[in-house]
Amino acid sequence: MRRCISPEEWLIVTLRFLTTGNSFGSLHFELLLGVSIISRIVRQICDLIWQRLREAVMPVLKAEDWIQIAEGFYVDLQFPNCIGALDGKHIHIKKPPHSGSRYYNYKQYFSVVLMALADITYKFIIVDIGAYGSTADARISGTSRICKRLRANQLALPEHRMLPGSAGPPAPFVIVADEGFALAPHVMFPFPRSNLDDNRCIFNYE
Repeated sequence: MRRCISPEEWLIVTLRFLTTGNSFGSLHFELLLGVSIISRIVRQICDLIWQRLREAVMPVLKAEDWIQIAEGFYVDLQFPNCIGALDGKHIHIKKPPHSGSRYYNYKQYFSVVLMALADITYKFIIVDIGAYGSTADARISGTSRICKRLRANQLALPEHRMLPGSAGPPAPFVIVADEGFALAPHVMFPFPRSNLDDNRCIFNYE
């Protein structure tokens, strides 16, 4: 019988794939393993990494965690009550078999969309991965799990609080995004680029 592949080798194969981006076919020649075996190893190890490390690297946030993130935005950018920056990124992929044009995006390549919420240190705190590349940004933002949980008030956001130097009513904590996202009580984006006056230009700049 052939020598079995040790757990250490499973991890090495996966890390080699993730760090180099080489195809399974290329790794087949480098590691002298079958393409189907490499494919199975990578998928299973990635699932295990996510299951074992998810709570450590991307835990479910509580109200006090959001407040700490907001303090970072206020100290570094003087932006009060901000709990993250949200945007999407097209991740280049090979066209999946029998997928038609679902993954073909407006940039003229095949992709899946990574939607991520980042804190002031650029660290991802929530991710949503897998939307078709052909889907419009507005639709992706509306159907992503992040936005659905935000609309359903399932992110354990802290209660509204007063803005520094303000005597008005308490203001909600907000996520900053671009114009591709829908305006909502907890989502803020710049004014559209057309018909900007001085005040709106200053707001967008800040």
